[in-house]
Amino acid sequence: MSQTRRGDFVYADPPYFPLTATASFTSYTKEDFGPEEHRELAALFAEAARRGVRLMLSNSDMPFIRGLYRGFKINTVQARRAINCDGTKRGAINELIVLAEGD
Repeated sequence: MSQTRRGDFVYADPPYFPLTATASFTSYTKEDFGPEEHRELAALFAEAARRGVRLMLSNSDMPFIRGLYRGFKINTVQARRAINCDGTKRGAINELIVLAEGD
């Protein structure tokens, strides 16, 4: 994000913040993407927004994530999940879309 300029568009799709203690997918690589990394991403998001970058980020609908992006436009969307060890828990869940529209 440090190389973005006014008018650029960035879509960020980080590992989602876990909905439960057992929902532990937190990285795409061997390094974890935990609360501190989410805080760092939110700071980068805010800095890019101040420079006029247009941004969109998706994440789980959790109070922690809502708090990190307060002040930005936050939309709630329904996303379908087809994978769960408990078949009754498959289906639509709330996710967040965070927007910074630039200048």
